[in-house]
Amino acid sequence: MDDTTPAAAELLQRAAGVIAAKHRGDLAGAEELLAAFPGEQARTLGFYLLADLALGLVRASSGQSMDELVRELSLLVAATAGQPPVEGS
Repeated sequence: MDDTTPAAAELLQRAAGVIAAKHRGDLAGAEELLAAFPGEQARTLGFYLLADLALGLVRASSGQSMDELVRELSLLVAATAGQPPVEGS
């Protein structure tokens, strides 16, 4: 993500704001931030960049390869699919 433009960084920050608002219980704020994206492509890019950055931080902290992290994430998603969300997450 070394070549992130200011516009892409703004999309990433907006996506992070959506997640933060949701986690503090501000669902109206999260919806407002989602609606503020200029379009579906911008929303997708923002969340892609956020996921890429987050996985990169975990990779740097854990020492795992990206393939290992994605495999672990995929297994976690598969194991929790169909279960109700945990309160406060």
